[in-house]
Amino acid sequence: MDTLTRIRAYIDVVEAEGFSAAARRNGRSKALLSKYVRELEDDLGALLLNRTTRQFSLTEAGHTYYRTASDILKEIDNLADLVRESNRDLKGTVRVSAPRTFTDAPVGRSMIDFALKNPEIKLEITSDDRFVDLVEEGFDVAIRITQLADSGLIARKLAPFQVYVCASPDFMARHPDLKEPADLVNVACITDTNSRTLNNWQFRGPNGALQSVTVKGPMEVNSPSASMQAVRAGLGVSMLPDFVAWPLIRSGEIVTLFEDRVPDDAAIYAVYPHRRYLPAKVRALVDYLAAWFKEYPGYCDR
Repeated sequence: MDTLTRIRAYIDVVEAEGFSAAARRNGRSKALLSKYVRELEDDLGALLLNRTTRQFSLTEAGHTYYRTASDILKEIDNLADLVRESNRDLKGTVRVSAPRTFTDAPVGRSMIDFALKNPEIKLEITSDDRFVDLVEEGFDVAIRITQLADSGLIARKLAPFQVYVCASPDFMARHPDLKEPADLVNVACITDTNSRTLNNWQFRGPNGALQSVTVKGPMEVNSPSASMQAVRAGLGVSMLPDFVAWPLIRSGEIVTLFEDRVPDDAAIYAVYPHRRYLPAKVRALVDYLAAWFKEYPGYCDR
């Protein structure tokens, strides 16, 4: 019996949280799975599972072995996919995490266009404004709109990204003294709680150094679209993503403030785990998104 079969059996048991559940899920007998795991433990000279008639748990060595063995098997499976998929049409499922703002905005069309061109690939998209743990939560790729921080992930820049400070013309007419970012402390502001800075808005000072302005106002909401509607109604000032704000900026329904003072070092990225053999279907999605944003540099208009 080869070691990989034993490792797969162990991982199946751990992920199913028991031998009986793993046997039902994989169509193998409970006795066979138990045999494989016992042989693996014998080879390692270590106990991986604590098992009694009523309880099931991983030992400390079992936890360590599970994490590392899972990564190794993913690399092996990805390598096999890479070889197979180079000789046939792409197919399979790609699990994607993307901000709700991205999927609901015009840029979400990029995902739809990919699905249209690759009917054998199923996109399993989870819209979530938090930064998910790709490895722990089993995602293949994530779309992130941010100033990219150092991490153990690989990132590919898809497009530049701009945030606008916006207000309605009526609101500006009622606040003629709003001349500098520091003046925002005296007016109503709408905070998007998805933003990492929350109500501490960042601006560049005359010398280029970042300055923080603490704002407050009548509404905090975790939706740029809702913030935009509040701005449109004249409720206050808000920081809005370009692909949300641009249609109303273009129509004149809202206006921008302090454009030369807002940092412009954020971007839209595709990020994925650091794997030696990236699955071809994941690489195809990332390549397509990069090409899509090049084809539609005015993606706000899509």
